[in-house]
Amino acid sequence: MIAKLTGILDSTATDSLVIDVGGVGYLVFCSGRTLGCQGSTGASVTLLIETHVREDYIHLYGFADAAERDCFRLLTTVQGVGSRMALALLGVLSPDELMQAIVAKDKTSLTRASGVGPKLAGRIIAELADKVTGMALEPAVAAAISTSAGAAGPIADAVSALVNLGYRRAEAFGAVAQAAQQLGPNAGIDALIRAGLKELSAKVHQ
Repeated sequence: MIAKLTGILDSTATDSLVIDVGGVGYLVFCSGRTLGCQGSTGASVTLLIETHVREDYIHLYGFADAAERDCFRLLTTVQGVGSRMALALLGVLSPDELMQAIVAKDKTSLTRASGVGPKLAGRIIAELADKVTGMALEPAVAAAISTSAGAAGPIADAVSALVNLGYRRAEAFGAVAQAAQQLGPNAGIDALIRAGLKELSAKVHQ
């Protein structure tokens, strides 16, 4: 099995690229996010590879980092999510954004990907919500996922408050998670909301 490829970028398409490795061209399917960070033709390229072997084909899927590859593996365990749909999801959501959306039960963020409707988004959330703790997430997201039951109430209430102000659930969850990490486990809802709004405002002005 091929686990990694390093070579020269030969060409790109809407959903794939060709890597020239010692004169051999490998067709690798990638998310839009990974394709967008590979530079121009002739540039050096290194991708982590997931190899899928079937009776009638061998497909290579390429990833910029281990977090994206691990999300791809996780997504393809969900009934109805094939390799191409997993790449579509990773094209509109980074690994951390995807995990935030799953933990926050944010169907709207997931349906931004082509082919993902509300029903499938709900299935992804239902099947993966308990599995994301093993992923390599940003510290703020991981901290919120592993928050004790006693602190979960204020976090959930703060997220709901930000959603009511018009923010998407996933981005509200991410902001409150960051706030909770900074303020500690005893932070109240008012403090979490204020700090969450500050985080969201900072991202807008970046």
